[in-house]
Amino acid sequence: MDTRDAYLVDAFTDEPTDGNPAGVVPEAEDLDADQMGAIANELGASETVFLRDSDGADRQLRYFTPETEVDLCGHATIAAHAWLYEHGVIGAGEHTVETAVGVLDVRVESDGTVWMSQNDPTVVELDADAAQVADALGIEADAIRAVGLPIARTSTGLPFLAVPVEYFAHLSSMEPDMRAIEQLCATHDATGIYAFTFDTLEGDSTLHGRMFAPGAGVEEDPVTGTASGAVGAYLAYQGALEETTDMVFEQGHFLNRPGTVSVSVGPTVEVGGRAVTTLEGTVVVPESDDDEIIEV
Repeated sequence: MDTRDAYLVDAFTDEPTDGNPAGVVPEAEDLDADQMGAIANELGASETVFLRDSDGADRQLRYFTPETEVDLCGHATIAAHAWLYEHGVIGAGEHTVETAVGVLDVRVESDGTVWMSQNDPTVVELDADAAQVADALGIEADAIRAVGLPIARTSTGLPFLAVPVEYFAHLSSMEPDMRAIEQLCATHDATGIYAFTFDTLEGDSTLHGRMFAPGAGVEEDPVTGTASGAVGAYLAYQGALEETTDMVFEQGHFLNRPGTVSVSVGPTVEVGGRAVTTLEGTVVVPESDDDEIIEV
């Protein structure tokens, strides 16, 4: 019986059961895509990362939601390197990872904080109907229009729709129509919608966000590293803030999994945070995606 160690690691927090849980499978070299997809579906985290050998970097990372493979995942990258550091596999310092969007740099600090670089940003302002976007999110269009910033497609590896709203109350009152969000994202070739406000819970936070990606099998993500980097790049592009190298994004409170992402947009885009392992176990590797996985 072929089994693998598997972990759930909560990223962008140092408190167990907060932040965003990622599945981490450290030894995935000989697993095929169907097997990795089945394991990710069984673990049930929004993303599971599989660590493999790489010829062009320190290791290769492949990421699967419960439904599909995705090119990049910030919180799973943070979780994987926090786990590697916690277990003494890597030390503090600079590391590299091969992903579907290229080789990225990862930096681990001595206190366990992990920083990952992201690709050079692309930001495209959209001629999107604020009323249509608001309807998809279940809020009034004026909540978007009042901010004075455009809706945009922004990417540092994965594309998201950046949607500013005026107040925290607008985020709180959202009743998202997942089908409408999926269609809107498909129209603009985006992974999900990241709605945010500068009206935050903590005084030192830059913004509070919510991210919806039903097309990727994630109706709402607790704390999203790739979207945070993309939206940080959007804010820098818009000149919305005086300083963009020391931002803090709040997320996850509406799912009772609060967390924070540190975001720096300078010569490169970086996101960072802590992580904590909350579950350890083994999983039986199926011969195909039709076989049942049994936790032991």
